[in-house]
Amino acid sequence: MTLNVSDDTRQLRAQPEARTTDYSLECRGVTRQLQSGSTALRVLDGIDLQIRAGEVVAIVGPSGSGKSTLLGLLAGLDRPTSGSVRVLGTPLESLDEDGLARLRRDGIGFVFQTFQLLGNLTARENILLPLELARVPNAAERCDGLLERVGLAARGHHYPSQLSGGEQQRIAIARAFAPHPRILLADEPTGNLDPKTGDAVLELLFELRAQHGSTLILVTHDARVAARADRKIEIVGGKVVTGSGT
Repeated sequence: MTLNVSDDTRQLRAQPEARTTDYSLECRGVTRQLQSGSTALRVLDGIDLQIRAGEVVAIVGPSGSGKSTLLGLLAGLDRPTSGSVRVLGTPLESLDEDGLARLRRDGIGFVFQTFQLLGNLTARENILLPLELARVPNAAERCDGLLERVGLAARGHHYPSQLSGGEQQRIAIARAFAPHPRILLADEPTGNLDPKTGDAVLELLFELRAQHGSTLILVTHDARVAARADRKIEIVGGKVVTGSGT
């Protein structure tokens, strides 16, 4: 794969970000409770954590421990039953649904285990869509630069069903990075890939994160993926047991 750093990326690296806080993400006393019949199931139980701007953090723990639920709260895709989630200095409880959508559009990228590409759009159109929604200048040029960057310039006209799993995840990563998010959330990004393809996708994810200076939070069961992080946060039974930060 040929790796090219675009002029757009060079300009981004040359301009330090203005931040209102040293932390990209903070949770204070966060709980998430779900109703299962007549029983209240507490999926998260008093989560306290802080993640610094530019940090790479792996969230680990057994299945059912609440990792993906926490990621959804950090993305503003769900709301806690109690407690506070602060993203880029903004308490999410202060935002309505439109405000949360703007925050996700402007500040957060998301990479899913199941890719979540729109099947009726080509690979190029999947990357272009968030740029057009955000009214990014020179959206087409940025999109084409990312297609080349992930090694799929010749595949941009193909639909997701015509791409391999690894190719789909590379398109999903390009889409996530397209608006230059300050935070990238990844839920088992290599979970549906064979080890060799997963390693290649992981390298791409870390290379783009380093170039953009994004905060990266990974949910993973893979010890090799977790070992690449600056810090691990372990969740067991809905509680943080190690690595919450200070």
